[in-house]
Amino acid sequence: MTTTEPAGPPPRRGRGRPGYDQAAILRAAVELFNRKGYDATSMGDLAKELGLTKPAIYHHVTSKEQLLGQALDDALDELTAAVTAASGEAADRTAHERLREVVRRSVEVLVAHQPAVTLLLRVRGNSEVELAALERRRWLDDRLAALVADAVAEGALRDDVPPTLVSRLLFGMVNSLVEWYRPDGSYDRAMVADAVTAIAFDGLARHAS
Repeated sequence: MTTTEPAGPPPRRGRGRPGYDQAAILRAAVELFNRKGYDATSMGDLAKELGLTKPAIYHHVTSKEQLLGQALDDALDELTAAVTAASGEAADRTAHERLREVVRRSVEVLVAHQPAVTLLLRVRGNSEVELAALERRRWLDDRLAALVADAVAEGALRDDVPPTLVSRLLFGMVNSLVEWYRPDGSYDRAMVADAVTAIAFDGLARHAS
């Protein structure tokens, strides 16, 4: 199957007015989208949240959809890079090793970008921006499934569960962290990444009969 390289994030604009750079506006927008829902949030709501006028918001961004696109890119770019790197040939690492690293890295990415990932998991394809993000998620699922199949072929993983199902279960386990993980909680990022990887791959390991 021929795949198209995922598009990169849109060009960044300048910092704009002091105290309210684009990054600060994006953080506030993501928090508001998660709290109220993207469709239910207006640029007026965002301006009120920041204590700005709508023209001041438009000094930094062109539309609410641009903010959504930047947030979804924030959630997807690092994970896309990790999966792309793992999908390539690597003489010094097995598919199993690369697969474990992708799962571990996906936990780290989620923790680092938790608000944006939370928003990503809520999109339903109601706009071109959302459809593009969903297509990128499907691409990630396909690449991860191919890596699972390679690890099965090596004899490292059990072969009685379809690779596409394994891919979805692995990402599902990682994505469930948005529901309960808190950066200031009892578990740091490394501990959670180690635990997810160990639990997933101990269950997937192929055991001698």
